[in-house]
Amino acid sequence: MIEVRFHGRGGQGTVVASILMAKAFFQAGYYVQSFPLFGVERRGAPVEAYLRLDKTKILMRTNVYTPDHVVVLDPTLLEGVDITRGLKPGGWILINAPEPPTDLRAFATYKLAHVDATRIAIAHRLGTRTHPIVNTAMMGAFARVLGEPPLETVTEAIREEVPTKPDANMAAAREAYESVVLLGPVAEAASA
Repeated sequence: MIEVRFHGRGGQGTVVASILMAKAFFQAGYYVQSFPLFGVERRGAPVEAYLRLDKTKILMRTNVYTPDHVVVLDPTLLEGVDITRGLKPGGWILINAPEPPTDLRAFATYKLAHVDATRIAIAHRLGTRTHPIVNTAMMGAFARVLGEPPLETVTEAIREEVPTKPDANMAAAREAYESVVLLGPVAEAASA
């Protein structure tokens, strides 16, 4: 079983990203669960969403406490939220950022990838310049990081489920898939 935690802010499409990734993995032959964790938060407040997938039926009905991977839609959360909480050693951390964090010590036991999903979303006019919607770009990048589901499955899920600007959202996912930077194990990257 693979468990993923998404970190973002209200209004960025964090919950929608986990739901659409669940749909893409389902179309690729997985059993899936997707669910959010938030209270009365408003736009801009930290939000978490979860994705669980497996090739066999998922009987577990609990929150995700020890994710295999983490996706961070808003890089400002690196300062105020423990994104590595419970993350299994060797798991991927995908961050929406043009460059990797300057201090890699907190990520030493993980693999790191980054993509400038904000720039991509703005270029495709997803949201506004001050509030870009980065979720579909992060979906494309995450598919590349994991090596699955196929990009075509991700874009198909977007086409079927995103009523606003589906072509722009699919293009953002494709661009992020192609431009994500996989640094791999942080301990190796930090010592290089």
